[in-house]
This record gives sequence, structure tokens and C-alpha cells, in this order.
Amino acid sequence: MSAATSIPETSRLNGLMHAIRYYEYGAADVLRYEQVPLPTPGPGEVRIKVTAVGLNFTEIYQRRGWYNGTAPFPLPLGGELAGVIDAVGPEVRGFQVGERVATADAVGAYAEYALAPAAKVVALPAHVSNEQGAALLLQGVTAQYLAYSTYPLKAGETALIHAAAGGVGLLLVQIAKKIGARVIATVSTEEKAALARAAGADEVILYSTQDFLAETMRLTSNSGVEVVYDSVGKMTFALSLQCLKVRGY
Repeated sequence: MSAATSIPETSRLNGLMHAIRYYEYGAADVLRYEQVPLPTPGPGEVRIKVTAVGLNFTEIYQRRGWYNGTAPFPLPLGGELAGVIDAVGPEVRGFQVGERVATADAVGAYAEYALAPAAKVVALPAHVSNEQGAALLLQGVTAQYLAYSTYPLKAGETALIHAAAGGVGLLLVQIAKKIGARVIATVSTEEKAALARAAGADEVILYSTQDFLAETMRLTSNSGVEVVYDSVGKMTFALSLQCLKVRGY
């Protein structure tokens, strides 16, 4: 799950703001907190006064240079945020200054103000906090397309969900149970097992001490599952295939 952290408020001085940028790839110590020009929203963009930021593994990969990019240094960081719209660019419809919103597609979310395409911004309901909006939007969209589009899970089916205590995993467990499916979850620790159970998992396998293939087949009377949602990959993929029913996904 993304963590969420609050951004301290600083007055805008002469069109400047504070932001975190980096000038080379590397560990966290390459990040610099500095004054930069306040961005101006272009056509179809809104500027958001940031109140909470989602921290995700993708930003670690970007900072380390694990993604091939062509943008020149210095580079901004962060895409997930929640906040209040501060300015609206031309051709924007449906949003106005003062509206509380969230997005997973901001440009430079690690800042006091950030731009985002209005088409990728959502209004936050009153019962959803800034921290929740910043931390859960990307994971929520991921869980939604996995359960409703990539494999449309149905009531009565059984799903094996790896990393079930992570951000996407916990949401997938809840969505699967809402649909009416049976959930077999895998986690690495007892603490994470408690989280998966609290989210609604019917069965929890500690893959650090148990053979998840053997346990899955035992729990399904050797019939296997209709679908495996596997966000781990290399160490689980081959065995995940063996957990499937014929024509499983």
C-alpha cells in the first residue's frame, strides 16, 4: 500500500514553492528539497494545493533509474496526491477552485503545488480523507480492473490472492468477498495474516512456512482455483499456474 504523508504549508513567495527533485539517479540521499517556480496549469490541467502525497514503490524505481526515461535532470517525483484545486487551466470543465480532489497522475506530487490533467482527477467524497485519497486511488483502480475486467470474478468462484496484505491485495480481498467469491490469501507473517482475515479472506496461507501449492490444492479438494492474482511474480508464477483449474486464469 502507498503510505501517505502530509505536506507542510508554506506561503507562496514571488511565484515560488517548495518541491522535492533529484539531479541524478541513486538512493534517497539524491533527493533535494528546494524552491522552484510555481507551475501554471495549461489547457486541460488543474493546479492542486497538495495536502497529502502517496508514496509508492514506483517512485523508488524512478529515483534509482530503473525506468528508461528521456527527461533531463532535474526531475520531479510523485504521481499520487490529494489536495484542493488552486487554479484551473483553459478548456477544463467540471472542476473549480476550492474543490477537494485526488489523482494518481500528478506531475511532481512531492511539492506544495502540482499540476494534473483534469481528466485524471476525481472529486473526493466528504467521508474519504485526504490521506486515504492519496494512498488508495492507484491501488483501488488496479484492484478494480483485476477483479472486474482482467478476470471478471463471479460469485461462487475461488480466487488465490498473493501478497494479500498489501495495498492492492487487501482491496482485492474485499472486492472478491463483495462479489461473493471464496478467497484463499497468501502472506508472509502472522501479522499480515491478521490483516488479510480482517479484510475477509476465507483461508490464509503463510507462504514463508507453508507450501502454498499444496495448501491451495488441499483447500480446494485438488480441484484448483478459477483465478490467481499474483503480484509477486518470479518466485510464485510457476507454482501459481499449477494452482489453477483447467482453463483457469
